[in-house]
Amino acid sequence: MSPARLAPAASSTDWPWLQAAAEMARLALDHYAADGAARPGDPISTWTSLPRVATRTPAPTARSVTLARAFALRTMRRWGVTDRAEDVGAVVSELLANALRHSLPVEGPPDNGAAWHPIRLGLLHPGPCVLCAVADPSSLAPVLRRPEWIDETGRGLQLIESLSDRWGFCAAPVGLGKVVWAAFATTAGLS
Repeated sequence: MSPARLAPAASSTDWPWLQAAAEMARLALDHYAADGAARPGDPISTWTSLPRVATRTPAPTARSVTLARAFALRTMRRWGVTDRAEDVGAVVSELLANALRHSLPVEGPPDNGAAWHPIRLGLLHPGPCVLCAVADPSSLAPVLRRPEWIDETGRGLQLIESLSDRWGFCAAPVGLGKVVWAAFATTAGLS
């Protein structure tokens, strides 16, 4: 699969939210490199303008988490970026589980004709780095918690933080919710 330009990818509805995440991740990674945590030329600080792009719109069901993880793993293998594939798969699972749990209205899409925005999953491979992003219709910011040892939930963002090199979130364009993203340095560049 040849790299796609950093321009509208799968569709006009997919691209704005994914581009917003890519721009925020790039800023975070540039800051990471400027802090001395990475040096120019390190995988995390090198970013090309021709990323590979893969997107999905998962159904709002629990089974979607398993399917999204499988999609991420297949995509990473297809791109030849297997050194961080398990980390990316685990983070995609957590991002999607969080979006399903915290961002969808309990009653489902509105019946009154109001706009409803689905959850979207995107993977980008802009050089020796992989970015995964999940857009959801909620504007509430994700909150990294430190749950008590007995708590059965609340560790998803801790997992995302520990497995990725950087993570963050941004508002989706045009008030369409938010995008939570995670970036991973890889040893495989674009072919």
